[in-house]
Amino acid sequence: MFGIALSGVAWALTRKSDPPAVRVRRPVAELTAVLIFMVIYAVGFLGFGMQALKASMPDGQTRDLLILAVKLAVHVVAPALLLLAFGGRVAPLFSTGLDRKGFWSTLIVMGAIFLALLSVVSPSLKQIGDLHAPIQVLAWAAPAAFVWIALEAGLAEEFLFRAVLQTRLAAVLRSETGAVVLGALVFALAHVPGLYLRGAPGDDGYSTDLFQVIAFTIASLSPLALMLGVVWARTRSLLLVVLLHATIDILPFLPEFLTHWAGITPAVH
Repeated sequence: MFGIALSGVAWALTRKSDPPAVRVRRPVAELTAVLIFMVIYAVGFLGFGMQALKASMPDGQTRDLLILAVKLAVHVVAPALLLLAFGGRVAPLFSTGLDRKGFWSTLIVMGAIFLALLSVVSPSLKQIGDLHAPIQVLAWAAPAAFVWIALEAGLAEEFLFRAVLQTRLAAVLRSETGAVVLGALVFALAHVPGLYLRGAPGDDGYSTDLFQVIAFTIASLSPLALMLGVVWARTRSLLLVVLLHATIDILPFLPEFLTHWAGITPAVH
């Protein structure tokens, strides 16, 4: 669904967009460095680092803040410094693209589609309803949770995988389509060590068979990455892909945010 239908919707909504090119001064050298970073990131951070980080303190606000800071450092600061070390320009990667054709229509239409789909196929709305959060709490918690997840998941992953990786792939391959496809595959494979090494029985995709984990991550994550890759390639708007990523994650994330930051827990019957 995500990979074909929504990528087609994204293409149609951005068909009149004419984004500026992102100049890559040393394509092969920069891509090589980024791919080496990806291996270290996938195994060291997603495979072992996150496990150690979460085990270092109890669940709650302090740990949430630490995880947010570390994720931004690993996903944004570190790759930005890496590109600067190779003489690359980082500022164009942070372009908001607010004035580009298709920005608002893509955000509104696709954001609404994501929220509608998740309302139907995920248990998130039931989980939120089970908390019985007062409307005055939801009034501040929902926007705050959206901003939080836009930073922790949206900015972190979209900067690394779309702005940094996909632009280098496109420069080397001289093909935006090839960069979108390979970028989506790398995005999925980067999550294999985390699921394989940190996963537990009951987790989606958990298996002691490495090849089953690989197949699961490709099937479940690459379609989403494909769609976001199309949006990035067509608009070069980091803000747009960040906000779309946040609309995908907000409903599943909101119950946890309400528990940690509003002190609301499910009633015990």
